[in-house]
Amino acid sequence: MTALKVLIEPLEEKDVNEIMAIERTAFLNHWPESAFINELQKNQLAHYIVARHDGMLVGYAGLWIVIDEAHITTVAVHPDYRRKKIAEQLVHQLLSMAVAKEARWATLEVRESNEAAQTLYKKFGFAPAGIRKNYYMEENENAVIMWAGNLRGEHFKEKLIEIGEALEKEVSRTS
Repeated sequence: MTALKVLIEPLEEKDVNEIMAIERTAFLNHWPESAFINELQKNQLAHYIVARHDGMLVGYAGLWIVIDEAHITTVAVHPDYRRKKIAEQLVHQLLSMAVAKEARWATLEVRESNEAAQTLYKKFGFAPAGIRKNYYMEENENAVIMWAGNLRGEHFKEKLIEIGEALEKEVSRTS
């Protein structure tokens, strides 16, 4: 697997058309454009980022921070750019934001069949905590609820630093 260095920056309204192209390829039941616009304009709890490579938007991710809980809402990478550590860089950035905003816990839902994503989340300390039956209604697929705890603890912060340093080394070798 070749790691690809990306520039991660905040999502802006001008990026929504580009993320919609990825959204349609990544998810059968994708969010409408209006949902992203609403997140940007009205949801004070929402934090969305994009990943760019050579100026092209290749991935995006989002997070809500509610009191002391961070909820990862979405992570997607363009199919041509998968398996290049872009999702890992996005999740690292989201969790770094959550720590900076003093979240204590992080949660997300992931398709039961998406073992690659579950493996990625486990790397960051997430563990399965339950199942949401038929969460993805169109496919009658369950979601695995995953949680990571004690984001304020030294162990989690050290893990985040370790993953960040390893990512930096990998993308530096391939850049």
